Amino acid sequence: MRALLLCAGYATRLYPLTLNQPKALLPVAGKPIMNYIMDKLLELPALEAIYVVTNHKFYTHFLEWKNRYKQAAVKKLPLEVLDDGSTTENNRLGAIGDMDFAIETKKIEDDLVVVASDNLFNASLLSFVEEGKAKNKPVVGIYNLKDKSLASKYGVVDFDQNKKLTFFEEKPQNPPTTWVAMALYFFPQPSLTFLKTYLKEEKNTDQPGRFIQWLYRREDVYVWELPGLWFDIGSKEVLEAANLAFR
Repeated sequence: MRALLLCAGYATRLYPLTLNQPKALLPVAGKPIMNYIMDKLLELPALEAIYVVTNHKFYTHFLEWKNRYKQAAVKKLPLEVLDDGSTTENNRLGAIGDMDFAIETKKIEDDLVVVASDNLFNASLLSFVEEGKAKNKPVVGIYNLKDKSLASKYGVVDFDQNKKLTFFEEKPQNPPTTWVAMALYFFPQPSLTFLKTYLKEEKNTDQPGRFIQWLYRREDVYVWELPGLWFDIGSKEVLEAANLAFR
């Protein structure tokens, strides 16, 4: 099993904080957001390698971070930073494009955990991966915001008693539930072939939820309910709230 961290965005909503610093390396309670995610990934016993895909603008930032993190990490795993070549918002590949780029570049033919680097959470991912491996189907992490007005800003989901996804829509005006999809995915190796088909049929390469919205109509997709804290670091207000919570 491999893991892929999506870190190629430009986070313009957080300017000036992210003008010369990638969002994933912003500190929360004294350490970079990336470190929290990495710490959870390193708990996964089946993990064999971790890839970080970023843009050309912030490539050296992540190389420097990698050297610092590798020195501090106890578990020694291959950790590689990939440069997708983009330099601005105008020529970025998008999250789905970056998934395809990383899979092609590293010739990934294995189960894959994908995490967007603005996901900040404190729960273990062990049961998430166990569920994906047991079902041998895609699994998406979800969180209950308990507020439909907040949920309307995300990909909203619904599911049956077996936790199979029955509804997914990006930013609906009238959400049927308060459950939203995080950018946290488990893809068994056979499911990765669907990505190429999606890219041939659809033009949206940005929001990874668009791929799930397309995929669940073609293959069974399951959900995993994230316990504990979750912050989607998309604004200064959320960043400040995360700092308070993680302190």
